[in-house]
Amino acid sequence: MKNHNIFAALRAAFPQNLDAVAVETDNGLEYSWRDLERSTAMLANLLKSLKLPVGARVAVQVEKSVEAMMLYLATLRAGYVFLPLNTAYQSAEIEYFIGNAEPSVVVCSSKNFGWVSKIAFKAGTQNVFTLDDDRTGSLLERAAHCSDQHEVAVMREDDMAAILYTSGTTGRSKGAMLSHGNLLSNALVLKDYWGWRTPEEGGDVLIHALPIFHVHGLFVALHGALINGSKMIWLAKFDPKLVVKKLPEATVFMGVPTLYVRLLNEPGLDRQAVHNMRLFVAGSAPLLIETFNAWKQVTGHTILERYGMSETAMLTSNPYKGNERRGGTVGFALPGVSLRVQGEDGQILPAGEIGGIQVKGPNVFKGYWRMPEKTKEEFTADGFFKTGDVGKIDADGYITIVGRSKDLIISGGYNVYPAEIEGYINDMPGVAESALVGVPHPDFGEVGIAVVIAKPGIKLEADQILMTLKSKLANFKIPKHCYVVPELPRNTMGKVQKNLLREQHKTLFAKTAV
Repeated sequence: MKNHNIFAALRAAFPQNLDAVAVETDNGLEYSWRDLERSTAMLANLLKSLKLPVGARVAVQVEKSVEAMMLYLATLRAGYVFLPLNTAYQSAEIEYFIGNAEPSVVVCSSKNFGWVSKIAFKAGTQNVFTLDDDRTGSLLERAAHCSDQHEVAVMREDDMAAILYTSGTTGRSKGAMLSHGNLLSNALVLKDYWGWRTPEEGGDVLIHALPIFHVHGLFVALHGALINGSKMIWLAKFDPKLVVKKLPEATVFMGVPTLYVRLLNEPGLDRQAVHNMRLFVAGSAPLLIETFNAWKQVTGHTILERYGMSETAMLTSNPYKGNERRGGTVGFALPGVSLRVQGEDGQILPAGEIGGIQVKGPNVFKGYWRMPEKTKEEFTADGFFKTGDVGKIDADGYITIVGRSKDLIISGGYNVYPAEIEGYINDMPGVAESALVGVPHPDFGEVGIAVVIAKPGIKLEADQILMTLKSKLANFKIPKHCYVVPELPRNTMGKVQKNLLREQHKTLFAKTAV
């Protein structure tokens, strides 16, 4: 039987010289490929010694470190299911995730051991370990006594590799079940599509500056480097000064839009700093066209924007070569991915029309953990997953995401797409960014309100913003209110948390109710 364990494929891609540097950290440590091989074997043997049930979940909430990355790889290697948890989650959230996933193993930071272990033991978890970002903790102490030889567990394509909980902006978080086949197919497609270079072609070096509890850092960046046997420059936290300093040693960088904005504010960023760079990738949140253009002007590089989800890993990408990379779009469906846009009446829409995005492919998850009804609801009869995103495909095949279906505002029976209005506001002089959300209204059912941030040193007038919009858009699209604020609420990946804005302003028109 062929082994479909993604770790086996990643291990097979290690370079012949196992003593070469695989990971260089921001505090001067170097890890060889042999270190990755031996350490993942020892951690896998530790997990194996715990006599865990088949399909056991290993829940991990720790700071970013190379050892945390090794724990992820060891979990795959041993044939168990990895469950990464955002380091920002507090006790009520952790209680839900542990209660829902019922992990056999929980790994947390030493500073959180007191409250996390209490929750875990109460939920029936047998094993709780600590792991800190300075190479200490009970997990490493125990693993130090294990053998550094380990035969990779044999897995089928459909066997679960990871559960990723969605951010849960509406209702409770859902655990997306991703298989070894899902992850490996995506890693191989991106390796080819993004032109990862073999050592014979000069090789690639990735600056890894993203968290590893999320698809972007864990699957896209990490798998991308490992499946190509490429060295990583590993940053525990994003530091724009350090990134600019390290750019001449690297060829690939992946970041969320916020990281690019912060890099553009670094005086050391210029064409000389990026002379060795091959590829800049952006995702996890929409990239403003202003950032796209400014990056091109300052560095001479065109950012490649792509689109994916926790449930599917990557779905689309602007081209690496051949066609142009178009700002404001997420490019084409990746090889093997079928993508279509469906109208409210169930019809597949032609080019240029806005509707719900649906996808199918070897990267698309099998369903939500312990939610068979929800899973059934999210797939069409012919097997397409309803992403919940709203978008369109233009005549050339470029895909544009217009927003989330839950962000859609239906005002007086008319559909209002926030991204369209935000685009007009963001183009106005002095505007740094905007968010449009729907709030209840006694007459229209729902209306839009705009929340806007000004550029540094600029004073914006809310009334002027609304007046300008009135000269460009149909009346039903005009926000009923505009607020100029110092900042927008964001999650750790830089996405604006529109649910918090909706909650904050939901009673705005309550007084006018009849």
